Amino acid sequence: MKAVVMAGGEGTRLRPMTSSMPKPLLPVANRPIMEHVLRLLKRHGLNETVVTVQFLASLVKNYFGDGEELGMELTYANEEKPLGTAGSVKNAEEALKDDAFLVISGDALTDFDLTELIRFHKEKGAMVTVCLTRVPNPLEFGITIVDEEGKVERFLEKPTWGQVFSDTVNTGIYVMEPEVFDYVEADVSVDWSGDVFPQLMKEGKPIYGYVAEGYWEDVGTHESYVKAQADVLEGKVDVELDGFEISPGVWVAEGAEVHPDAVLRGPLYIGDYAKVEAGAELREHTVVGSNVVVKTGAFLHRAVVHDNVYIGQHSNLRGCVIGKNTDIMRAARIEDGAVIGDECLIGEESIVQGNVRVYPFKTVEAGAFVNTSVIWESRGQAHLFGARGVSGILNVEITPELAVRLAGAYATTLKKGATVTTARDHSRGARALKRAVISALQASAIDVRDLENVPLPVAREQTARGSAGGIMIRTTPGVPDSVDIMFFDERGADLSQAGQRKLDRVFARQEYRRAFPGEIGDLSFPSSVYDSYTGSLLRSVDTSGVAEAGLKIVVDASNGSAGLVLPSLLGRLGVDSLTINPGLDESRPTESAESRRAGLVRLGEIVASARAAFGVRFDTVGERLSLVDERGRIIEDDRALLVLLDLVAAERRSGRVALPVTTTRIAEQVAAYHGTQVDWTTTSPDDLTRVGREDSTIFGGDGRGGFIVPEFSSVFDGTAAFVRLIGLVARTQLTLSQIDARIPRAHVLKRDLATPWAVKGLVMRRVVEEAGDRHVDTTDGVRVVEADGRWVMVLPDPAEAVTHLWAEGPDDGSAQALLDEWAAVVESAGR
Repeated sequence: MKAVVMAGGEGTRLRPMTSSMPKPLLPVANRPIMEHVLRLLKRHGLNETVVTVQFLASLVKNYFGDGEELGMELTYANEEKPLGTAGSVKNAEEALKDDAFLVISGDALTDFDLTELIRFHKEKGAMVTVCLTRVPNPLEFGITIVDEEGKVERFLEKPTWGQVFSDTVNTGIYVMEPEVFDYVEADVSVDWSGDVFPQLMKEGKPIYGYVAEGYWEDVGTHESYVKAQADVLEGKVDVELDGFEISPGVWVAEGAEVHPDAVLRGPLYIGDYAKVEAGAELREHTVVGSNVVVKTGAFLHRAVVHDNVYIGQHSNLRGCVIGKNTDIMRAARIEDGAVIGDECLIGEESIVQGNVRVYPFKTVEAGAFVNTSVIWESRGQAHLFGARGVSGILNVEITPELAVRLAGAYATTLKKGATVTTARDHSRGARALKRAVISALQASAIDVRDLENVPLPVAREQTARGSAGGIMIRTTPGVPDSVDIMFFDERGADLSQAGQRKLDRVFARQEYRRAFPGEIGDLSFPSSVYDSYTGSLLRSVDTSGVAEAGLKIVVDASNGSAGLVLPSLLGRLGVDSLTINPGLDESRPTESAESRRAGLVRLGEIVASARAAFGVRFDTVGERLSLVDERGRIIEDDRALLVLLDLVAAERRSGRVALPVTTTRIAEQVAAYHGTQVDWTTTSPDDLTRVGREDSTIFGGDGRGGFIVPEFSSVFDGTAAFVRLIGLVARTQLTLSQIDARIPRAHVLKRDLATPWAVKGLVMRRVVEEAGDRHVDTTDGVRVVEADGRWVMVLPDPAEAVTHLWAEGPDDGSAQALLDEWAAVVESAGR
């Protein structure tokens, strides 16, 4: 006997899950509903099956193919238009006309004994046997009355409670003789219960009802979909589960990686190659799909998570459904009954209320509170660039596919035959992405100079040697799971705002240039990169007096690429140096604030015991620099900016210094004392670079370890700052602690507040209104200056749903009070 699986319905009640996926492919316990149905058919010897398809038919065909993987023979009958339950089977008449056949829905979960159903049909000599089951609530189904012999006496489709006369309902599973096709008109929408069966009963044809024992669930609503998952996990339905039951009710599929410190409270299911980190908690009736990542601190209870989903740290998912390829970012909360469609992005600390529907391909911004369904609009910003280029979690937000498209868009903004310099840090992720970038550039008629693993300042300096631009891929500072794809202009500086917008437009329109076969770009690997860099640096920066001073210095390379340039530099400088942590460590491409602090403490101990003049610690890509004085005490980054400013200004006695407006106003006092002037810039490194290129600029810095040495470069360069510092200390004959001691203490405090994108403009307007008659500086954001000199600055983040606040006062208490006052203004405007 053959079977017919009806798989053509749209499943409108299950949207948004069925917006981009046909209902039969919805996974139950990580396996499509229809696959459970096909496996049931195979168990009962029904190996030859016709599948009727209509809505998103190609997805069903592509998934199951000819059935070989299941050990079945599948053929397909395609409907051009919806033909109803009977019309769709009539569409497959050619394959079914020779013998009795079984009809079953591809989107109902059951374990009925089909062999017994077929035996009953043959025993009764029926033309049609309707498979029935008893349910507590028959309102959504067709109810049926049968006599003592099992013959159907009456049908009623979807009754009201006033019409209910039985709890025995039609499951949509039938055994039929081919004569039934005589009662179904071709190419017309016809239903079995509403059209065909009443006619057969009117003519006295043998229609029987078989009341089946076992499990049956029509997965037609979100509630029934979640219930079906729980029933499978509870063992209420006899279906096959992939994987191993590692403890009672806890199923883990092949290749899944579950940390011993993860909390698992079954029954639950973890799909193949999923990863559950330490501290994550998965509770009852949770289903985690294939290749899902569950980060530390995440909590899932009765959550159904489809394949390839990322669940960020400390996120909370309860009773919800998450579509495939969706990213749930840190501390997001999704409440009971909510459904997130495929390929969505749920931002950090956002809340999706219960029963909300978020349709596929939507973005919910960080910090958003979503209490209505997101169907058309995308509640988030689409700007690609953040503070560090294009940033995101590796293989979640930043994938090789994205890297190829980005590089293709960048190449399209350049002329054919131009040269681009590429580089990376020492992480494996950056190496893999860089290869994708190089391929895309070459395929867009761009020649590539690949520096491989070099410090970021070296990549910038080499880009400026004749390239049209550059791309550097590095691990996001302090975030080991994330990467930054940084784009440079022809000077090696970050792409300007205009350049970013141009790249953004090409990327959004997907108008990538492709080279003809004869135009594919060349790939070269420059030699002597470090010798070239250090030679240029030592020719540009004043190192007079260094050899005579006999300085002893301790240098911490942080096991990063910064250490690659030190051998060719330190020998030529003529200082007595001790280098620690020089080797590359692929497992630590960046460091947390805690490990950085611990590294500085260790550096201080070595400096003090070695009686060195000072110690420096590079970040892993050599862009930034931290200082320890001769006593081994850490000079905080904001103080280090003032110390270098004092040294430079004291030696130069004129010129301009580029500093962001968030810097303490004590910098203005230090500069003025030595006859120099501060040029206040925005917080964008691009703006600091612009001022750093001007002839009168003698110094620049951001107060976070980034320093500009204008005589060599207009961008942050830790190695150049190190060389300049050695020369300044050698010539000034003062220790760093002496210089630090003569600079007044600053009291600048910072706070970040979550602010939805939709109210950012309102927040800034409210800040200006609240400022009243006080002096307002709009160099970047809004800086409000009080009459006594205290100031507060409010700045909306360009890439995240966050507002940044800085406040400075004569002491910490005063600065804290000012910060509290203006935080209240921002929060009230954002409500």
